[in-house]
Amino acid sequence: MNVTFLGAAREVTGSCYLIETGTARFMVDCGMFQGGREAPARNRRPFGLNPGALDFVLLTHAHIDHSGLLPKLVNEGFVGPIHATRATVDLLGVMLPDSGHIQEVEAERALGKQKSSKRAGVAAAPLYTVQDAMDCLQQLSPLDYDQWMEPHAGIRCRFHDAGHILGSAIIEIQVAEDGKTTTLVFSGDLGQPGRPILRDPSVIEAADVLFIESTYGDRMHKELPATLEELAQVVERTLEPKRGNVIIPAFAVGRTQEIIYSLHQLTRQGRLRDLNIFVDSPMATAATRITMQHLALFDEEAKQLADWRAAGHNLPQLKFVGSVDESIALNRIRSGAIIISASGMCDAGRIKHHLRHNLGRSECSVIITGFQAQGTLGRRLVDGATRVRLLGEEITVRASIHTLGGFSAHADQRALLAWADGFRQPPRQTFVVHGEEMAALALAHRLQTDKGWVVSVPTPGQSVTL
Repeated sequence: MNVTFLGAAREVTGSCYLIETGTARFMVDCGMFQGGREAPARNRRPFGLNPGALDFVLLTHAHIDHSGLLPKLVNEGFVGPIHATRATVDLLGVMLPDSGHIQEVEAERALGKQKSSKRAGVAAAPLYTVQDAMDCLQQLSPLDYDQWMEPHAGIRCRFHDAGHILGSAIIEIQVAEDGKTTTLVFSGDLGQPGRPILRDPSVIEAADVLFIESTYGDRMHKELPATLEELAQVVERTLEPKRGNVIIPAFAVGRTQEIIYSLHQLTRQGRLRDLNIFVDSPMATAATRITMQHLALFDEEAKQLADWRAAGHNLPQLKFVGSVDESIALNRIRSGAIIISASGMCDAGRIKHHLRHNLGRSECSVIITGFQAQGTLGRRLVDGATRVRLLGEEITVRASIHTLGGFSAHADQRALLAWADGFRQPPRQTFVVHGEEMAALALAHRLQTDKGWVVSVPTPGQSVTL
């Protein structure tokens, strides 16, 4: 049995792992590369295998860096089932067509630039279209948590709650070959325990081969109460004495819902009042609706808050912005607004327009709540850039930039090591993936020195015999 690391090896995005047994060939995740100028070209390159030869795909969750190349895979010949949790299937019904729309718009924009510059060349076709994404949805196969299923003879698997976003899963796979069974465990993206809304990641007790994420493998998050206090202080200082706006780039799935939850929680506690919150992301609006359809996956505190909000007492003003005209109108608001908009790394979508109108204003604040990949605008802001290029315009950064790492949907180093403590015996092999090189190496070192595990950090494209 072999594994090939097609993505998320010594980097965070592009999660994709090819498993080849004596009788089957399948993928775990098929994600898009994000961040940096080379990402578009990497997404267009061949998979390095015949998609038609794949038997099935297992998907840990709906985030585009784990699912975003599925339409391309289908378009190039994959005809098998894509197994995922029910909530993930619901989210993909929104996220993949939206991604297809983005590909079409970007191709059209590239064609416009080519025409305006009068340069000869071949116009870029979309990586995939909305219709490609819709076709891909037909191959989704929904599963419940903790339910064993057999996607292929000699292989069975089940999905456990990863606590990262709605529907996120740790995947346990048992492969029977040559009279013995080997258990593979893919952590997917693990959530930080004790976080609001979702349940804590499931404890897994046994694995022969473990693939563990390391997004924050080299650092710890600030505790949630301190993060909420920092959020409250930034909002208070910006909206009242400074009379500016608060801009929050947030991933449409997961982070947006958690920010809304936290602002509601602070209002309920009397810490904040008279808030005007605008969620400017059609996909976030749809994802929030889907989230409320899966209340059974919430933790108890989140269920109580949902009951409070349903009662309609002492609520902040919350408006979901749909049309382009409504989005443009937000840019005329000079003070008093909290604008939550995608994308979370500031590289696409409506957030770029809100940053364009607020980054240059010292009375405004930008709150960064999630991981920012290398090469993204969000990463440049976090790293202290004083000037950025945005929508063709050079902008001097005068707004205050606040990084609230405590909102991360990923487990920090302490939580990753605690989750690893759940194994009754060390896995025979452990691969540290889904982390930039320093983070992955740091987590690998802790697993080796603290626990005595056999650990390696694979390189992109590397194949290993299990």
